[in-house]
Amino acid sequence: MSNQFDLQDYVSNGIESVIRGIIKASLKNPKETAFVIKFALAIKEAQRKKKLNEENGHSIPAFLISSISSSCNLFCSGCYARATQSCGDGFSKEQMTNERWKEIFIEARELGISFILLAGGEPFMRKDVLQSAAQVKEIMFPIFTNGTMFEEEDIKLLDKNRNLVPILSIEGDKEQTDKRRGQGTYNIIMDSMDNLHSKGILYGISVTVTRDNIETITSEDYFELLYNKGCKALIYVEYVPLIEETKNSAPTDFERTILETELQKLRMKYEDAIFLSFPGDEKFSGGCLAAGRGFFHINVDGSAEPCPFSPFSDTNLKNCNLREALNSPLFNHLKESGMLLEEHDGGCVLFEKENEVKEIMNKTK
Repeated sequence: MSNQFDLQDYVSNGIESVIRGIIKASLKNPKETAFVIKFALAIKEAQRKKKLNEENGHSIPAFLISSISSSCNLFCSGCYARATQSCGDGFSKEQMTNERWKEIFIEARELGISFILLAGGEPFMRKDVLQSAAQVKEIMFPIFTNGTMFEEEDIKLLDKNRNLVPILSIEGDKEQTDKRRGQGTYNIIMDSMDNLHSKGILYGISVTVTRDNIETITSEDYFELLYNKGCKALIYVEYVPLIEETKNSAPTDFERTILETELQKLRMKYEDAIFLSFPGDEKFSGGCLAAGRGFFHINVDGSAEPCPFSPFSDTNLKNCNLREALNSPLFNHLKESGMLLEEHDGGCVLFEKENEVKEIMNKTK
């Protein structure tokens, strides 16, 4: 992989490539074609706004990660959201209102942000927020879902609003998925893929990378199975252990090297699909992209955090706008410290430097 790899350019160009492939493969799908044309124009307008903001001294990230729900119907082994208590029972009072989420989506559009990743918990447990996101057509919302809660009304929502793109989470093959996510989960996800594919709905897959599944999830045969079911994006997310019992599941440099090598092969063969790796791709993008360099995380209660694996915050979006959150003391100190630019082999920099982040937090108080 070239050291000049630009993650933002790859995503933008990759979306266009996926779109061209969709048009070529399904000329009978006027909904997708109409969305493609409008979104291509929206991206150009977003780039204009982003450039104008940057000329005025305001750095705008390429995307946001927003955890919109603190509830989930699954109890996956080693779940970081439950480990950090950002997901679980009894958190409903802390969740931001649907009205505030919609305001944030509109603020993002005006800043020139074209992509907002919706996560949880399980995002489909906040259908009110998904409906609000659907109304902001200039932004594409990849929805990171476990894929087990799709009802007829959800499929209709996705079919009508092509800026909502479900990203289904899976762990590899049937045995690997059911072991971590619960018995029967794999078959439900496969059925969800077939349902989405039958409607011509663009979707992707998110895979948690561990030592146990690395050979399965990086194989060409594995993606060929997903590709034939209509999958157009495969996102690898390295497992970050937050409890002692799951540390042996975290990938090492050995697994990261396999991922990097096989990722390049997949990118070369499947030009009409997108392949991303987090945090692996960041090391080719000039350092960690957290804390607003490329993205930041909005927690379910409105806290502006560097990233989901670094859940520290001194600013809350219940009390400020997006531009103010981007200039939070914590974010500015992290960027000025040089910590985000330090070389690393693919692991999460801020997670590995938790104590240093806490020290910076204390300085900003």
